[in-house]
Formats: sequence, C-alpha cells, structure tokens
Amino acid sequence: MAEKTIGVLGGMGPEATKDLFGKIIANTPASVDQEHLRVIIDSNPHVPDRTAAILRGGESPVPVMKAGAEALKRAGADFIVIPCVSAHFFLEELRSQITLPVISIFDATVEHIRTAHPHIRKIGLLATIGTLEGGRFQDCLERGGIGTLLPDHADREKIMRAVYEIKGADAGRSRSEIGREVRDVANRLLAQGAQGIVAGCTEIPLVLRSDDLSAPLFDTLLLLARAAIKEAGLDPIPLQAQV
Repeated sequence: MAEKTIGVLGGMGPEATKDLFGKIIANTPASVDQEHLRVIIDSNPHVPDRTAAILRGGESPVPVMKAGAEALKRAGADFIVIPCVSAHFFLEELRSQITLPVISIFDATVEHIRTAHPHIRKIGLLATIGTLEGGRFQDCLERGGIGTLLPDHADREKIMRAVYEIKGADAGRSRSEIGREVRDVANRLLAQGAQGIVAGCTEIPLVLRSDDLSAPLFDTLLLLARAAIKEAGLDPIPLQAQV
C-alpha cells in the first residue's frame, strides 16, 4: 500500500508545530532519509485566537483554517493533523467545509488511554480556558469511559498565563519557572484523585515531562504524531512503558 502524505495545519503556535514535526520524525521507523514520511506543513500564525473565539465571540478561526487545509490539499496532502487542541473546538465545522480527512487529537488521546491504560477512569486535564469551557475534550473522554478533573479557577488562570508565556519570546519567566507552576497544578489534580494528566494544550509538553509526575502524563501532541504515522501507513516506534 502506498504511503500517505501528512498535512500539518500549523502555526497555532509555531513552536508546537515544530514539536509535532519532530515527534513525527522521532516516532517513524526509519533508518535512512528515504524511509521517512512526506510531511507538508502550513504554519500560519495569523489564525485568529481560538480561545477568544470560543469564550468571547471573537473572530472565527475557521475561514483561515479552511484556506490552510485547501492549500495542503493542493500541495499533495492526503489527510490533515492540527497541532492545537483549542482549534479542535471548531473541528466539526471545519470538516464540513473541506474534503480532506482530519485526525482528531481528542480521538487519538482517548484511544491511547483506553488501549495502553485501560484501568484509568479519571484524568486531570490541563488546557486553555477555551478548551475547558468549550467542553469538547471532556465529552470525548466521557464517551470513552474516562472522567475528568479540571483545575480550579485560579489554576486555570495560571495554565492560561503559562500557555501565552510559552508562546511569547519575552515571557519574563524562564521555561523552568513556568514548568514548575504547571507541574504544581498537575500535582494538585493528582492529589484530588486523577490517575493521570492529559497535556490538553500543545504548549504544555514544552515545559512538562513524564518524569515530572508520579502518574502518567499523556502528551497529546505525541499521540497525534503517532496517529498520523499510522494513518500514513507505518507502525510507529513502540512507546516507552510509562507513556
């Protein structure tokens, strides 16, 4: 079977897009250049803010995302992945306006938890306020038999600030400082009974690692990368046992 070409609808933000590409490369079973998959990336940082659109009726990101998807199709992509969790609030609307299939980061995460960690029934969700208030991720987890614990109001604000600081070049705090704050929020959710933590924003894995926590950390960007490799026709390199 011919391998499929991966289309990345990126730029939301640029560093998360770079991280996804790196994880696709790292998880592809290739020993030479020619064994890697073809990946086409449209990294457009001018997509309107997803959280503002969800919470405050700001400009919809869908028209710009649609244009990016159409550009990826013209370039030869067979399917699309989106390295932005908040953008998935608009996934069904986007799907209704384009012809290329889109792999859901929600579905990739739920499938992995159910398959690799079937005992987990409750997870802590770290995400933007837009993702949390939008509820799409929680609904998908619930359909998979997984309940969610969410940060309280103060901790949601801390995660939101951390996300924007990670996106910015001049955060005022080091990545290690930001990571410590994110880890503290995660640990509070674990103390409340979460059996694992979902990094429900693609910037979070840039400052939080699996060995920072005493329970599994589910890197949604990593799981999306692996789902993309599988959809493209290859079996990803096996994950480490703790993931």
